[in-house]
Amino acid sequence: MDYNKFFSSELRNLKDQGLYRNFRNIDRPIKNFPNAEENFKNKEREVEVWCSNDYLNMSQHPEVVNEIVKTLLEYGSGSGGTRNISGTSTYHTNLEKKLANIHNKESALLFASAYTANQSTLWTLGKKIKNIEIFSDELNHASLIQGIKNSGAKCHIFKHNDIDHLELLLKETDINNPKLIVFESLYSMEGIRSPIIKIVELAKKYNCMTYLDEVHSVGLYGEEGKGIAVEMGVDDKIDIINGTLAKAYGQMGGYVAANLEIIDYIRSFSPGFIFTTSICPSIAAGASKAIDIVSLAEQLRIRIKENAALIREHLDSIAIPYIDTNSHIVAVLINDPFLCKKVSQDLIDEHGIYAQPIFYPTVPKGLERLRITVTPKHRKEHISKMINALDKVWSKNNLPRKNINQVSSKI
Repeated sequence: MDYNKFFSSELRNLKDQGLYRNFRNIDRPIKNFPNAEENFKNKEREVEVWCSNDYLNMSQHPEVVNEIVKTLLEYGSGSGGTRNISGTSTYHTNLEKKLANIHNKESALLFASAYTANQSTLWTLGKKIKNIEIFSDELNHASLIQGIKNSGAKCHIFKHNDIDHLELLLKETDINNPKLIVFESLYSMEGIRSPIIKIVELAKKYNCMTYLDEVHSVGLYGEEGKGIAVEMGVDDKIDIINGTLAKAYGQMGGYVAANLEIIDYIRSFSPGFIFTTSICPSIAAGASKAIDIVSLAEQLRIRIKENAALIREHLDSIAIPYIDTNSHIVAVLINDPFLCKKVSQDLIDEHGIYAQPIFYPTVPKGLERLRITVTPKHRKEHISKMINALDKVWSKNNLPRKNINQVSSKI
């Protein structure tokens, strides 16, 4: 086999479909955000960031940064090993206690990333629980899908947020088989919530465990930013909750929270936990400080939602289609991979607006989009500049607009 020919052919096919990904060198000086610096053709140019997942700007919060630096200088840059081999510190265990408290659970377990937490936990459950059947929303994140696939457990895919379809699938399974429903509280590429209360009701009716991904919810919704499950009053009815330190808390790492037995089981049987070096103590310290700040940051949560609402108002005024939600995520629909990349390129080249194009496999083919995310540091003048730029680029590329009386696009 000609291996180089194989790789070249696969990459060429990806490019021909408009699905090849380009990465931008974006440096975000603390004092300038949402302005940042892009290294473009060996030159620096200023851009305005509109696609960051650092939702509350915690990665640049002075108290968080100081906590990280203080811990770094005292304990060094690495954790020393896996959690079982010198990689557990008081910073790790204290953070896990705080994470459990966020979701009103007995215990929590830290992972190197939320992706690893999802993949490893679902692999462990699917592999170890005999005859388990898993029910997964069709728009679930890749980490959830991969964990289920790797486990080899029988999996049923239900239509996105479709309770009737989920129940139909549940009715068709052996009532004696263990079952697990896997879903997200807020789908990150649409900004759409799941019918979490109805799913919980079905889970109780059919004796299912529930696994909820709160990655794009925690820190932003509910009392003290504890997430949508807490906001909806069903946190006690969700068996396992997955979250991240890399979005609203602005650091890196992920976790699962559940009762003591479940967490101890994952800790004891999950290879993705057992054999992975733990996160740095300085990162754990920074995340812990960010949690403290975010729990009291109701004004930041209000501001980000007001900013997102203002963006939707402006998009309506220029008839640009988007998925109509009340979340902090605004998905502007383009529905063509080549045009989506072209719009993104024109925005940054001509207007200094950085909004990364989103296409398959992150979203289904034919539903390509710009995923606009706003932060509390974006002001009205930033929003006006971005909308004006998008309006001009939309016209330049002859993209369709909504009819004046048309309701915003929905999936």
